[in-house]
Amino acid sequence: MINNSLIDNLIAIAFAEDIGDGDHTTLSCIPKNTEGSAQLRIKQAGVLCGVELAEKIFAHFDKTLHIDILLTDGTIIKPGDIAFTVRGKTQSILQTERLILNFMQRLSGIATTTKMYVDLLEGTDTKILDTRKTTPGMRLLEKYAVRTGGGYNHRIGLYDMILIKDNHIDYAGGVTQAIEKTQKYLRTINKDLKIEVEARNFDEIDEILKFDVHRILIDNFTPEETREAVKHINGACETESSGGITKESIRAYAEAGVDFISVGALTHQITSLDMSLKAI
Repeated sequence: MINNSLIDNLIAIAFAEDIGDGDHTTLSCIPKNTEGSAQLRIKQAGVLCGVELAEKIFAHFDKTLHIDILLTDGTIIKPGDIAFTVRGKTQSILQTERLILNFMQRLSGIATTTKMYVDLLEGTDTKILDTRKTTPGMRLLEKYAVRTGGGYNHRIGLYDMILIKDNHIDYAGGVTQAIEKTQKYLRTINKDLKIEVEARNFDEIDEILKFDVHRILIDNFTPEETREAVKHINGACETESSGGITKESIRAYAEAGVDFISVGALTHQITSLDMSLKAI
């Protein structure tokens, strides 16, 4: 699990959003010192994700809550499974319930979707990558869920890798100009960042290959064109496919020999996994 101040801030914001000046339903009908227990019950098959985050959320709200973890992140789950039990102040359990479920259901949905894509490529050497198409504020968690499902993270943000895309190329005046300006900039600020460049056609691939780059993004090619492009690049750098790739076509791209396939759907076209936190 990622330990990061951004996640701590997100938890605090989520509580402020949900509880406001108080959970008046709970405060009005549950005595302050009442104690109880609850179970996180799985209602849909998939990949579990968010148990470690649930621990952080419980501890953030009430450090006296005790959690017995029965299933860890990455576990293949089925209806009827119990992920954990929590016991302590009943008011605290009720006030954390929805936040726990909102996070865990979404993260488990992402992990489950990722595993489905990973399974489609079984037997190939191609790795599934996520993108920056994430929920604002939840990127670190959603990328953690991708890893939990067996995928790999692309860059985290705009700061940890150079990705020269079509708009950069057009605004810079061309592939060569964009790469030369980027390399000069990195020397000026004394940063050593990996450089990936998008190619829209074979002419751009040839232009990119004149430079020392880490990866070429082969964008919106057919599987047949991708196979030809990979052969043309011939191991000079890593290769990645993206653009219009579906569940039905993804295997063909992997079999074309690319190192990576990036799939935005891992984080922005998922269904949350059904689960509940029920009083015992």
